[in-house]
Amino acid sequence: MQPLIVAIDGPSGVGKSTTSKRVARALNIPHIDTGAMYRAIGLAALRRNIGTRDEAALEQLAQQIDIEFIPGEVARVILDGEDVTSLIRTPDISMAASDVSAVPAVRRVLVKLQQQLGRKNGGVLEGRDIGTKVFPETPHKFFLTARPEVRAERRTRELLAKGESAGFNSVLAETIARDRQDSTRADSPLTFNESYTMIDTSDLTIDQVVDAIVQKTLASDR
Repeated sequence: MQPLIVAIDGPSGVGKSTTSKRVARALNIPHIDTGAMYRAIGLAALRRNIGTRDEAALEQLAQQIDIEFIPGEVARVILDGEDVTSLIRTPDISMAASDVSAVPAVRRVLVKLQQQLGRKNGGVLEGRDIGTKVFPETPHKFFLTARPEVRAERRTRELLAKGESAGFNSVLAETIARDRQDSTRADSPLTFNESYTMIDTSDLTIDQVVDAIVQKTLASDR
């Protein structure tokens, strides 16, 4: 019997992380935060003063560093032996992650890691190309979306709750810029196809989104 794989794709700010964690809990399978892995490489690049568009240097970096992902109630990301879980959630790292995720060599390294984790114990994987590139064979694919202003408002609240400075207009501009960058990159752009179930989360609660995904997954897995 194949492990259960649920792919949840979509742009930033649609609630993928919170939704994925709760779906994983409901289905009793691991939550695998693929975006955190790209953030870790983005952090490593910034620390080493490597330009996040320098493909040759990033390819070398991806081959040299060690990234470990430890699923759990609070998943941890270990970069070269250092727990960087709390260091990879800033706007700067978010944009760096988008940059490095466009580098084919970086994606190859991390896709292999994601596939190993998923095939071992199953899991709910969130990202931007899980259902198109990482696990295209899974029948359980969901694409979350929301209006840009809704996503920017959510992100602003999240940053302020962490004590970080954040203005709605700047967050909205960053949201739109990242959408453009993610959807137009040459390698594995943010996209979806007819095999996905699309869910607009703009006017839905997290409970409603989670319930929709869990119910459809269980129904189609029978």
